[in-house]
Amino acid sequence: MAAEVLRLLAESDQTVAVAESLTGGMVACELTAVPGASRSFRGSVTAYATELKHRVLGVDAGLLAAEGAVNAQVAGEMAAGVRRVLGTSWGIATTGVAGPDPQDGQPVGTVFVSVDGPEGRKTVPLRLNGSRAEIRRESARTVLELLSSQLRKNARGQDTEQIGGI
Repeated sequence: MAAEVLRLLAESDQTVAVAESLTGGMVACELTAVPGASRSFRGSVTAYATELKHRVLGVDAGLLAAEGAVNAQVAGEMAAGVRRVLGTSWGIATTGVAGPDPQDGQPVGTVFVSVDGPEGRKTVPLRLNGSRAEIRRESARTVLELLSSQLRKNARGQDTEQIGGI
């Protein structure tokens, strides 16, 4: 999936940055494992500690205090924040509970992934089962899949504009 995302980004001369919490750098690792990733991958922020989500990525402190870090709006703000901080076309983010214990009143397996790009933001809630490692892997795979879907959608929209579509 990482290779597909990077191909789509390169074809449209766009870039991506990653904000990660529960995945701890796993998404960035997947992207940088692909030869030529530097053409489109700008960097990442692993904001594992809640205060870093606010201080580095600009997530609303009131939201974090009221809802905790495992929240759809937090994921969206993380994606927007990393996009802004690293100056990219797209920002993607993961936040959630991989276990072994619940966090912020959320059970293990509660995850939110988000993509923020030129056409807006999309955040997806996940309820995952499995071990800590499996939850982290599935979260990383899903956020890359979500970005791939948004990139394909964005490319179709640009094609329609170029050929005088509706």
